[in-house]
Amino acid sequence: MAKAEVKELLEAGVHFGHLTRKWDPNMAPYVYMERNGIHIINLYKTAAKIDEAGQALSKIAASGRKILFVATKKQAKDIVAEKAGNINMPYITERWPGGMLTNFVTIRKAVKKMAAIDRMKKDGTFNSLSKKERLQVDRQRAKLEKNLGSISDMTRLPAALFVIDIKREHIAIKEAQKLNIPIFAMVDTNSDPRQVDYVIPANDDASKSIEKVLSHVADAISGGLAERKAEKDASKSDDAPKAKAKAATKKKATAEEEE
Repeated sequence: MAKAEVKELLEAGVHFGHLTRKWDPNMAPYVYMERNGIHIINLYKTAAKIDEAGQALSKIAASGRKILFVATKKQAKDIVAEKAGNINMPYITERWPGGMLTNFVTIRKAVKKMAAIDRMKKDGTFNSLSKKERLQVDRQRAKLEKNLGSISDMTRLPAALFVIDIKREHIAIKEAQKLNIPIFAMVDTNSDPRQVDYVIPANDDASKSIEKVLSHVADAISGGLAERKAEKDASKSDDAPKAKAKAATKKKATAEEEE
């Protein structure tokens, strides 16, 4: 993973915080100065925190576990969907479904319902329904796809959450805290960083800033996934001679029995 550079973060506007009157005093360690009534974030600390979070996320990805991305604000939706989709990680960009984590069994049932509708369409059952029933089923499928389609492959609770704007996603934060799921987040100057395990002090309102931080995060996760694949491939190549020798021994033993 390439280290985050202060210059690139500056060019992306990662340093712009909120109005000074809207700040959370707990963000003081990450504030560099005040300019024209706006807090400026210390990008040296941001760069260090991106690298720290990246290393932790890379380890999670290398272990084969999932990281759930959460961002329902307009300027972050498409970026998160693209970045998380590219690394095959689940994401929520529509409304957060209450109980997504704390009542995961129910959420999984809804995802299975979506799969059941797909099976109906494949085996022809769907066509035997009346026009009105088909319309209702289609609407239900579309709604489920919109809200839960991006987590259809998530068969168990995620190993971590990556959140953009912890004030907006406070329900997701509370659910993760209840279950002791580590929280990684972009935290702006108007938020309380004590709610997050891995704080990345950054402008969470500008799409350029979000895109820049997420690029580094996605690269780190991608590195962890590549590491996992390399280990699997190495394990397979190590097992191949053993399997060959075992097969040869078995063949020899069978031949001796026949004699």
